[in-house]
Amino acid sequence: MRLTCSQKDLLSALVLTNKAVEVNNTLPILNNVLLKAEGKKLYFTATNLEIAISYWIETNVKNEGEITIPSKLFTNYINYLKDEKVDISAEEGNVVLLKTSDSTTKIKGIPASEFPPIPTIEKEAELSVLVKDLKEAIQQVVFAAAMNTTRPILSGVCFFVAKNELKMVATDSYRLAEKMLSVKKSSGDITCIIPAKTIFEVGYILDAFKDDDVVDIIISKNQVLFSVGAVKLISRLIEGQFPNYGQIIPKASKTQIPFNIQELILALKRINIFAKENNNKVIFRVKGDEATLTTDTTQYGEGEVVLKVKTKGENNEIALNSQYLLDVLNNIGGEEISFEIGDKITPVIVKPKEKHDYTHIIMPLKI
Repeated sequence: MRLTCSQKDLLSALVLTNKAVEVNNTLPILNNVLLKAEGKKLYFTATNLEIAISYWIETNVKNEGEITIPSKLFTNYINYLKDEKVDISAEEGNVVLLKTSDSTTKIKGIPASEFPPIPTIEKEAELSVLVKDLKEAIQQVVFAAAMNTTRPILSGVCFFVAKNELKMVATDSYRLAEKMLSVKKSSGDITCIIPAKTIFEVGYILDAFKDDDVVDIIISKNQVLFSVGAVKLISRLIEGQFPNYGQIIPKASKTQIPFNIQELILALKRINIFAKENNNKVIFRVKGDEATLTTDTTQYGEGEVVLKVKTKGENNEIALNSQYLLDVLNNIGGEEISFEIGDKITPVIVKPKEKHDYTHIIMPLKI
C-alpha cells in the first residue's frame, strides 16, 4: 500500500472513525483502524463489535493494499503535523511509514486479515431524514434512555415510522421523551430499538455535516445502518418489545404554567445546592401568579425560590427530581416551556411552548 493525502483529510477521517474505538480493549485489533487503499480512495474502518464506523477520502493511491494501525496513536501523531501532504506506505513486517516535508515516522500495525469482518446489511426497511431534524431529535430524546439497566429495552431509543413521520422515544421508567419529525422518504411502517450509545455517536457524527444534508437509515432484522456523506455507521438492534408508553402520558392537566427556560434553570441550580442532599427532590407549589420552588431541610439548610408566572388552571403542588428537569430544560431548545401538572401522583408534562412535536414526562416524587 502506498499513497499520498492531506493531513487535514486524514485527521477528519480519524476523528470520525475513532468514535467506534473504545479505551482499554482486551483485543488489540479493536484498538486499530483499518486502512484500505483502493481505486482513488482511502477507506477507514473501526469497530468495537457493537458499532462499526467507516469513512473514505479521496487520495492519490499509487499501490492498493490494506493494514491496521493503532487508532489513537495514529490520530495523535497526525494531529501534530502541519497541514501538508503526507506519504503513507506499508512496509514488510506490518510497519506503516509516514513521511512529510520534515519528518519520517514508523508505526507498527497488525495485518488486515485479523480485523473483524464488518456485517453487511440486508435491507428490510429504509427511511431518510434531514441532518438538522435528526440532530435536534437526538438532543431532545437520547438523554432519557437508561444507561445502565437490567432491562436492555430501556437502554435504547425506539424508532416508530408511519405515514412519513418518525417518532423517537426513550425512557428509563422515571422519565420519557417523545419527539416527532418528518421523513423525506420511507419504505412503510417501521419499528426498531437502537442502542442509546449508538444514537449518541450518530449525533456526534452529524455535527460534521450541514443542516440540509440527508441521513439515510437502512434497517435489517437485527442491524441498522446510518449513512450520511462518506460516513457509514452500523449497529446492532435491541431485541424485544418497547413498553406501551402511551397509556402513562396524561391526557389532561389541571394546571399549566409557562416558564422561561433560562430563569427556571437558574432557579433549579440554586435550589439544587440543597436538594442534591435529598435525592434532588424539589417541591413546586403553584398559587395564583407565583410558582414557589422549595426543598426539604437538609444538613446544610434549605432553599426557596419564587418565580412570577402566568398560571392557567387551579393552584397545585408536586415534587420532582430536579436533575431530571434540568436535563430536559438543557436539551429542549427554544425560550419557553409549558409545564403541566395533573395531581401529586401523575407525571408532569414538559413541552416547548413554540412547537408541538415534543413531549417529555417526569414521574413525581412523594411530598
